[in-house]
Amino acid sequence: MATATQDSKTNEQLKIADQYGAHNYHPLPVIVESGEGCWVTDVEGNKYLDMLAAYSALNFGYSNERLIAAATKQLNKVTLTSRAFHNDQLGPFCKDLCELTGYECVLPMNSGAEAVETAVKMARKWGYKVKGIEEGKAEVICARGNFHGRTTTIVSFSTDAQYRDGFGPFTPGFPLVPFGDVAALEKAINKNTAAFLVEPIQAESGILVPPDGYIRKVRELCTKNNVLFIADEIQTGLCRTGDRFAWQHDGADARPDAMCLGKALGGGVVPISAVVSSRAIMSVFNPGDHGSTFGGNPLACAVGRVAVDMIKNDGLDKRSKELGTYFKSKLQAVGATAVKEVRGRGLLIGVQIKENYPKARWFCEKFMDDGILCKDAHDDVIRFAPPLIIEKSDIDWAMERIGPVLMSASANG
Repeated sequence: MATATQDSKTNEQLKIADQYGAHNYHPLPVIVESGEGCWVTDVEGNKYLDMLAAYSALNFGYSNERLIAAATKQLNKVTLTSRAFHNDQLGPFCKDLCELTGYECVLPMNSGAEAVETAVKMARKWGYKVKGIEEGKAEVICARGNFHGRTTTIVSFSTDAQYRDGFGPFTPGFPLVPFGDVAALEKAINKNTAAFLVEPIQAESGILVPPDGYIRKVRELCTKNNVLFIADEIQTGLCRTGDRFAWQHDGADARPDAMCLGKALGGGVVPISAVVSSRAIMSVFNPGDHGSTFGGNPLACAVGRVAVDMIKNDGLDKRSKELGTYFKSKLQAVGATAVKEVRGRGLLIGVQIKENYPKARWFCEKFMDDGILCKDAHDDVIRFAPPLIIEKSDIDWAMERIGPVLMSASANG
């Protein structure tokens, strides 16, 4: 268990990071040195239960034997070829991912933001070359409150003031509609609309779950208007929400035209992302149109193949659904007056704190002192998203500490 007092090793590391690192993050003051399963150990030897899982990148936990073995084996063969040549891992990775997702074609990149940028380029070119939109006028509609990444193009369609402050001028062509509002989307669609890009659950905005049937209605509306439906499943996909992909909560007929994937795709070992779609849509790309030096590198693909196999065969979707229901019910049963709502799907859960209570960061710091690591989403939501391999006993252990902290908060405190 962690202690509230920071010792010399922690302070030394914090000073080094503060002196030499850019201050673009405000992490909790814990210095992780090692991890195994759902647990990490800091430089002082204190153990913590990780209930963030690197924003879902660590769905399989730390030091997973199969993933580490795949990485080690590939490290001793070849790690990078660039796309100037073929490598023996890329083709099989694309095949495995297509079989997992049910799509026909994969374009691999590195980060989630790169996957979204790829999807935007794909949608625009499809709009011009296939749908016949006048050059320079293609629009990709997005939802308010979205978080798709931090590139200059992507922050152009963010509604978070901090993500945009000081980074203009912004890229045009991204009308915004309220999240979960099908009528507003229908009104926004016009002859220049190439695509609608949306997260099935808005995680960064506070684990916002849309009304039942929303994704299915989006699918119907996009089909009716010859608009691509692109789901950003970078954080919600790969079993995080209790289904293999979060759009599946609305049924098989809600299938998007394309998905952006990332985070857990690399098993928490290496960065890898991808856009998956049909061959017809992806065929708008010609050699030289788009690429990445590290995209599809053999190391990432070798690890990604194991991650895909585990998603396909290890029952993590069922585990996420069952344990998520259990965890959410436990959080709701606390009955803390500070809590406005507990919401989410699977093991993606948000605890919203009432306005006149301490900010969510305060709770996260208290949890850290008790040996639990989690993260605030904006100022008022505590995000719990542990590795999908978490045990019921770990949740019980955490609740023995989470409950008292939630109950201890006082209004205007």
